[in-house]
Amino acid sequence: MPAEARPRQKVRTRQVFYIPGYDPVPPRRYRELYRTEGAEQARVSGYDIAVTKRAPGVRNFGWGVAANIEDTPTETQVEVLYWSDIVQKSMDRSIPSTYLLLARTAWEYIATGALGRLMKLRIGPILAALYPVAMLLAQLLAAILVGVLFAWMLSTWVHPWAGAPVGLGSAAGLLWWFRGKDGKLFAYYLMHDYGYSARFRGQNPPELEARMAEFTARIARAMDSDVDEVLVVGHSSGAHLAVSILADLIRSDHAWRPGAPQLSLLTLGQVIPMVSFLRDAHRLRADLAYLGANRALCWVDVSAPGDGATFALCDPVAVSGVAAPDHHQPLIVSAAFTQTLSDEKRAELGRRFFRLHFQYLCAFDRPGDYDYFRITAGPMTLAQRFAHRAHSPSRIAAPVNKFTRVTA
Repeated sequence: MPAEARPRQKVRTRQVFYIPGYDPVPPRRYRELYRTEGAEQARVSGYDIAVTKRAPGVRNFGWGVAANIEDTPTETQVEVLYWSDIVQKSMDRSIPSTYLLLARTAWEYIATGALGRLMKLRIGPILAALYPVAMLLAQLLAAILVGVLFAWMLSTWVHPWAGAPVGLGSAAGLLWWFRGKDGKLFAYYLMHDYGYSARFRGQNPPELEARMAEFTARIARAMDSDVDEVLVVGHSSGAHLAVSILADLIRSDHAWRPGAPQLSLLTLGQVIPMVSFLRDAHRLRADLAYLGANRALCWVDVSAPGDGATFALCDPVAVSGVAAPDHHQPLIVSAAFTQTLSDEKRAELGRRFFRLHFQYLCAFDRPGDYDYFRITAGPMTLAQRFAHRAHSPSRIAAPVNKFTRVTA
């Protein structure tokens, strides 16, 4: 019997697996974010929620949640399925290798036409992708100009042979200075982010595939437990990992065991087309097609046009060109920042690009249907909570992907 058809009472226990995006920061900050933002949402919405100790025997980083929402007490365990060590390793590149990655990434998206097709969906994430390219090229140009200037000055005023080494040294020094400021500029970080998938043309690197297999096994163990719901949350780049992980899980029949927990997938601020539009992303496209027509789980995709780092309201299955005739997932829901955040809150967030991209994990001062803490700690499954919802009116479902093959 499909998971969505099983009779379900109120959720009393839940296991949440959070899969972060391309983030080099250790997972502890997600617990602190959940604690502070959950308390704020509880204050606004009038319910009780508190972070507690994680359950014994949990290998991954996590925490417990005790809540009383809608007059129902619940117990939740949250685990962060982190791959920050893989991200850190991928970012450990020299300046020349980063510029080589820039060239390879630009070639992959431009030469194949993927960039032009992605622009037909949303311009925001494309501008975000072009930012590190423009910033790094501007830094390189500035370094060259400074190097030429110093070389000319030394050659003219000191000695003809003094200019070249000083010019090269000053150019290299300026590039190192720029890289040292990347904590504010984010040019290197974003270049490594977009280049991580592009350098393999949409395939998962071997070390990531191995980690995803570990994640699948961990979720499978949760599906063999007696919790009421297993909820997987994929944020940003973590969304496409979640799709493939759950596709593998369902193919292994864990979701179909009689009496198994309700399996739910919540994708937030997804950038799936940035990968699924690449020519060799056969695995991801196959998994999208499989989940899009599957009834073993409930899949809700939440995004907001106010978030410039996501393909807002784009159905990742449909736009990738792999929707089957019985395609019915995911449900596309807008977080509607203009309605769910007050003018004061939006002004406070201002141009904080990354903060807006994390708003899905935070409190809303004018909450609507989407409330991250009700979903992860409340008494209703994801399917129950959104049973009344249809797709948001601005859903984008036109298939614009050129590469639709699902096998190599």
